[in-house]
Amino acid sequence: MAMIKSRKHAQSRFNQHMSAALAVMLLPVAAHAVDATTAPDAATPQKLQEVQVQGNRENDFKAERASSAKYTEKLVDTAQTLTVIKKELIEQQGAVTLTEALRNTPGVGAFFLGENGNTTTGDAIYMRGFDASSSIYVDGVRDMGSISRDTFNIEQIDVLKGPAGTDNGRSSPTGSINLVSKQPLLEDAYLGSVTFGSGQQKRGTADLNKVIDANSGTAFRLNLLDQDSGNPARDMVKNKRWAVAPSVAFGLGSPTRIYLNYLHVKQDNVPDGGVLTIGLPGYSSPAAATATDAEKARLAVLNTAPRVDPKNFYGSTLDHDDVTADMFTARFEHDFANGVKLQNTTRAGKTEQNYLLTSFMATGANLILTGPMDTWTMARTNLTYRDASNKIFTNQTTATQEFATGAVKHTVVGGLELTTEKQINYTIAAIGGVTLPRTNIYYPNPHAAVSIPSARTGAQGNGSTDTQSVYLFDTAKIGDKWILNGGVRVDHYTTTYDAVALQAAVTAPAPQLIPIGTRLATNLKTGDNLVNGKLSALYKLTPESSFYALVASSKSPPGGTNFTLSAAANSAANVNYDPQETTSYELGTKWDLLAQKLSLSAALYRTDVKNEVEVDPTNAAVFYQNGKKRVEGIELGVTGEITRGWLVSAGYTRMNTKVEAGRVVTANGENQLSYTPKQAFTSWTSYTLPFGLQIGGGARFTDKLLRGTDGAVGTPAYVNSSWVFDAMASYPINKNFDVRLNVYNLADKEYVAQINKSGYRYTPGSPRAASLTANVKF
Repeated sequence: MAMIKSRKHAQSRFNQHMSAALAVMLLPVAAHAVDATTAPDAATPQKLQEVQVQGNRENDFKAERASSAKYTEKLVDTAQTLTVIKKELIEQQGAVTLTEALRNTPGVGAFFLGENGNTTTGDAIYMRGFDASSSIYVDGVRDMGSISRDTFNIEQIDVLKGPAGTDNGRSSPTGSINLVSKQPLLEDAYLGSVTFGSGQQKRGTADLNKVIDANSGTAFRLNLLDQDSGNPARDMVKNKRWAVAPSVAFGLGSPTRIYLNYLHVKQDNVPDGGVLTIGLPGYSSPAAATATDAEKARLAVLNTAPRVDPKNFYGSTLDHDDVTADMFTARFEHDFANGVKLQNTTRAGKTEQNYLLTSFMATGANLILTGPMDTWTMARTNLTYRDASNKIFTNQTTATQEFATGAVKHTVVGGLELTTEKQINYTIAAIGGVTLPRTNIYYPNPHAAVSIPSARTGAQGNGSTDTQSVYLFDTAKIGDKWILNGGVRVDHYTTTYDAVALQAAVTAPAPQLIPIGTRLATNLKTGDNLVNGKLSALYKLTPESSFYALVASSKSPPGGTNFTLSAAANSAANVNYDPQETTSYELGTKWDLLAQKLSLSAALYRTDVKNEVEVDPTNAAVFYQNGKKRVEGIELGVTGEITRGWLVSAGYTRMNTKVEAGRVVTANGENQLSYTPKQAFTSWTSYTLPFGLQIGGGARFTDKLLRGTDGAVGTPAYVNSSWVFDAMASYPINKNFDVRLNVYNLADKEYVAQINKSGYRYTPGSPRAASLTANVKF
């Protein structure tokens, strides 16, 4: 669906053609006016003044810049791998969540299902070998909480690959993701869409923009969402949510602008606990080497057992994932007469989650395999609860100044950020020791009535991090060939963790017995300064091309991702440990071709991560911070318009990952990082025919994934590679109404989308599915 453009791109193609035609028709009039006003003698020939006709046409896939004020140059002149996914591409694909939209950048995805019977919730994103879930931002502010983020209010998504510590402070070793919200514009536009599709998909959105007062630059925008959908790959799984996002702007088109945004999201989902991995490639009996011969014989029947139906649901009617998120943002911008630009952002946000998943661990002890296969059963021993609240309050100020020192032109960006983040986790448990009934392995009954009362136990964990940050960037242009960029950021952080636990069993010898149910308190605190920097040099071979080199760093201190501190020696959250440190090196080139309509990029990179916690090989009670990991590879990208109406977005990456020092982290013993494909490819292209029909499609390839190790026996240690193909067709019925058909997984390929750490469970990829969307615009 064609969404609202920014004002500078407001012209439609029809208006562009009409403007050009009118200009041509007015050329004789312009010539006559020049002749009449400048010729002293009508008989003397006069040279006509040149009349230039200029028009801008929106490139639906290729963005010129990232949204952050910290990136002052165009993407072609930015010395780092930075992918911008525009809403037009997201809409063509019918992508409705952040995870789906991120398929447009290679090697980024939700590959990890969870561990110890748990399932990750929300956007659990892996990027270049590391978990980037804690490095997701909305309009430049960290967005915490286990929520599946929707695209209904998103203008574009900026994916920065490589350390982002200088830009954002503590972060993932391999990048960050920034969602850019839609803002009011100085034009009236009313857009809506309705989608129906496989898996009982029902979804409606509205995007309404109204100019309140053009003279004062006041406008109002309202984005709405309502969705109640199943999952074509999974029985019983539900994705239900509604959201409202009003925003108002003052002073648009003037030096002083104010934006007020509010977002409220309510989700009422049934979570996906996954499917048994029995029968997958690499699966074998979960009998330990030390098991008795009788136990090995009992479990041996699983070696030849068929796969379970990927649509099976092993949960119960109790399962739920209820999320409520509220976010208020105020942004003030002012352009001073001397060229200084000031931006101040204030954000207050809160996310609450109440979650229960009937999970399972298909160990030998939980399986009864006597009789015919259709009578085999499994115990469901894991009731996974989550009752959590995340809060954030931040004020961020950024100032930009351009000036010259001799022949060198500088653009300096400086800023101050003050942030408080809090997380509370309450412990919930079943009351009265009630357990779940067993379930059939091949024919589970998710509708079986279950009643297990539960309540908060009184145990809880409270974590908070206060951060004060200052940063400074300088982009120096030397002539028209060299662009040098340097930046440094200092974060002073203080993390506190207060936990109340209940003594579950008597472990101490008399007379120091601790009664069961006694409240045990933990109070931990840590804090320090984090200093990160980056330095790059870029050479302009032509005005539309560049070659660059970059070195950058990032750090993540104990408790930096989950607000939880620990006194355990085997935990990276131990207050006595140093921050995890990352250094990345990148060599790359970027080219804007075909009158700057098509962008090509290529980058070689190496990322080194150190201070990983490792156990002493000779003493399991001793731990050191001497672990090192390395990711190196190449990434290629192409985005934009090849010819009028032919759009393309594609990317390829090849990664070599390994543990430089420390234990191997994969279940099969290969020295590679888990949940990281060696190769990944993504592509999408569309073409608009002269009569308006738009056809498109794409392909995605994910290489073999290796799961992590936790001592599980017999389960698959890997996931096979997979290709998935999608297609799209869109047709404008008239200027106000169009329809779009999306078909996913054309070949109906069976593949594994996620696998958990123990390998007992996996999430099947979506089978062939379709959706039909009707778009209305005025």
